[in-house]
Parts: sequence; C-alpha cells; structure tokens
Amino acid sequence: MRMLLMVLLVSCAGVAGIYEQTDGFTVLTTEAARRAGIMRVPRALPDALLLGQDGAPASLLHSLHSDGRFAVVNFMYTRCFSICLAMGTELQQLQAEIMRQGLNEAVHLLSISFDPADTPQQLARYAQSMRADASVWRFAMAPDAAQRNALLEAFGIVVVPAPMGLFEHNAAYHVVSPDGRLLRIVDLADVAAVLDYVSRGGP
Repeated sequence: MRMLLMVLLVSCAGVAGIYEQTDGFTVLTTEAARRAGIMRVPRALPDALLLGQDGAPASLLHSLHSDGRFAVVNFMYTRCFSICLAMGTELQQLQAEIMRQGLNEAVHLLSISFDPADTPQQLARYAQSMRADASVWRFAMAPDAAQRNALLEAFGIVVVPAPMGLFEHNAAYHVVSPDGRLLRIVDLADVAAVLDYVSRGGP
C-alpha cells in the first residue's frame, strides 16, 4: 500500500510538472509555453544601463519610452559565427521590409550584445558590416553583469559558454512596447508576423 501511495505521489508530481511546463497542456515545449505566457500576460522588463554603438550611455526603459516606437529586440555578440550571422541576415531583411513598407515611424530594431568583451567600437563595426541604418537598427551592450543577466532572464535568453570563448544561445524576435513590456516572441524567419503585429499597433 505504501509503495502504491509513493508511485501515485511521484506520478502526480510528474503530471504537475508537465502541466506547468506546457502551459496547462496547451503547448508541447517550454519555449512554446514561454511564448504563450508572454502573449497572455506581457512581461515588464527590468531597466539596465546600455552603452550604444556610439559609446553613449542610456537607460533601456528611458530609451524605449523616449523613442516611442515598438522595439524588436534580439541578443547577439559580435564574435558569433553561427546563429548570429543567420540572425543578422534575417534582421537585414526585416530592416529592408520596415523601410519598404514605411513602418520606420512605428518600429525600430535593437540588438543587444551579451558578451562582456564587446565594446561600443566593435558594435559600431558590426553594425556597419550588417549595413544597419541607425534610424532603424541600433546596437548596444550592457556593461553591468547583474543588469545584463537580469535582462537575459527577463527575455528568456539562455547563454551557454562554448569552446574558444564563444557562446551557444537561443534566438528570436522580441517585440517590446515603448513602456518597456515584452509583448511577443516570434521566430526569426517570421518577418511577416512581426510586421503585421506592429502595423496593427499591437494586440
């Protein structure tokens, strides 16, 4: 009887864990659960001091508010030769579509480096290599480790050290409101979903 009770307790704990990780059995992965949770309840982001590609310091939340546009945020680092290059190509296409559709008054792109080794000068060179138009696409880094980690956690970005001083990390488009709330997480390839969302002014 005691063994049966133990099995039932373990089973219930397992089911509860699966329920939590799948957003009430509505999605099959923790990533999908994260995205569904953000869609249902947008997440307020923590503030962080950022250094832009021009070296100027600025508060993330103040910058979002004063800009007044939706921001599509991604996380990267300049030495990345795998996912960041693919992401950069996707963002180039997104920048081109924003300008082609005349949405540059509604949305801008913000790429934030999580690599403490990146400097504003390196970000400026990287931006130039990506043909980033500064009126639409800006680059920044968070010099304070605690603030940087809080941002990564809030956005759901997992960064794992890799050989040769590199990193493995997940990537997506993160649509953020001018008041600093994470509203949507969209696959990199789904430019149309991002543009449709911002062109409608959000939800």
